[in-house]
Amino acid sequence: MNRREFIGVAGATLTMFAASETGFGRVNWPIGCFNRPWTKWPYDQVLKEIRAAGYKTTGLLSRTRDERFIGAEASPDYVEGLRKRIQASGLTANMAALNSRHNIPLEDAIRDLRLQVDNAHRLSIKTVLSFGVDKPEEYEHYFKVMNDAARYAESKQISLVMKPHGGISGSSSEILRVIKEVNHRNFAIWYDAGNIIYYTGKDPVAEVDPIVKHITGFCAKDCAEPKGDVMIQFGEGKVDFAGVFRRLKAGGFRGPVMVECCRVGQTAEETTANARENRLFLERVFGSI
Repeated sequence: MNRREFIGVAGATLTMFAASETGFGRVNWPIGCFNRPWTKWPYDQVLKEIRAAGYKTTGLLSRTRDERFIGAEASPDYVEGLRKRIQASGLTANMAALNSRHNIPLEDAIRDLRLQVDNAHRLSIKTVLSFGVDKPEEYEHYFKVMNDAARYAESKQISLVMKPHGGISGSSSEILRVIKEVNHRNFAIWYDAGNIIYYTGKDPVAEVDPIVKHITGFCAKDCAEPKGDVMIQFGEGKVDFAGVFRRLKAGGFRGPVMVECCRVGQTAEETTANARENRLFLERVFGSI
């Protein structure tokens, strides 16, 4: 290699390094889809619709009367059958929602959460998600249960995360308190910009910075106003997706981004078309940042 070639290679390497360090350069975060838009249809059909919308990854977010997912009451036979159904669909499940109770004895709440983590482990799911808690009198109970859940999930190589959902997890200041009180390295945040607007009316772009180092996933929904409709198409509300993603990118975020909401149609197929469009919306935003 002559001097000119060496300088060219070195310059390109430095440019690539600077791009990775400063957050410039195209992102390619994985995009998945939760089951929430299709809850009025059978889950086997839901899996087909998510695949038809162009997704490879799904999350077990919204339980129904017939589908308990990782619930403590789910039988081993049900969980094994669910594992086979997901596998046969061609999708991979990366997340399952927890149902934690904080008005029962501490030992019972801990036992319930551990059962749910065990069920997630049987499904080879790597992330379990909490929604926080609303009532102030339950906060201390929540902290203790989540600390145990974080430790137990880590032993199963599962990450415990929380999403903004009002109450104790409303905005960045509340979320930072939860992180401090839970006090475990295996407790992180899956950000939800739409919920920041829905529950607090605050700016979801500004709310990223204080917690960005704790964010390991993103639940994608739009919202136009506090307590407004979230089952809408991306771009119809007030979430500045490009602004939020730029902040996440600068903070070293790596994904995943999981589509939670879209407009629910009269048919599953109409809903699928809307879920597909929300995926394409995100891909266009990724290309712009």
